[in-house]
Amino acid sequence: MLTSRLGDPELHFWLTRSVARVMGVSLSEALASERLSAKDYADLVTECRGCALVETCKGWLGGQSTVVRKAPPGCANSTTLEQLAQTH
Repeated sequence: MLTSRLGDPELHFWLTRSVARVMGVSLSEALASERLSAKDYADLVTECRGCALVETCKGWLGGQSTVVRKAPPGCANSTTLEQLAQTH
């Protein structure tokens, strides 16, 4: 859920890309193949910026050693990322 205070854009850009990568999704490829629009990509980062679970997400990322198809618990972008993971 988006809060009134958004987090650092650069941090959340990299968190969004990192979660996608762990899920086997290249957001660059999704853009190139038009499975994701530039606006959708920006919305993913903005949603991440509004998330209060940054430390949980970082811990989840650090604990992954293989590709997974489920986003971290409570991820604001889980629906979109999981859909992209299924179509990858």
